[in-house]
Amino acid sequence: MKFVLGFAVLVLPFTASAAFVNPMEFDGSEAQKQEVIEYIKAKVKADYCDGAVDMCQPTTLRMMEKQNLTAFKNLTKVKNKEILNKVIGDYCEGAFDMCTYATLDMMYKQNLKASGEKLSW
Repeated sequence: MKFVLGFAVLVLPFTASAAFVNPMEFDGSEAQKQEVIEYIKAKVKADYCDGAVDMCQPTTLRMMEKQNLTAFKNLTKVKNKEILNKVIGDYCEGAFDMCTYATLDMMYKQNLKASGEKLSW
């Protein structure tokens, strides 16, 4: 019981303050802008400071935060929502946590390009 309560105390503040914002549902409100920023900051910190890769330097963190914010802005303008939904499902709801806006933007662009290609000799 103590473990469950301790785990909830650690996880709930993180998830409540840093929730993923689906770019297709972004309404441009100040509240959602702040939510996106908090998610990006928390995700970048987790990836570069708290993970297996130790690249926790202010320069790296700011660069990756800016890259993710630019990617988020790109994703709010996508035309093929079906492809973006699939990418979000694969990278945010799958077995591996690769749910950064930079990854989603890159994979959306690659899937969009591949959807228009045909195999030829």
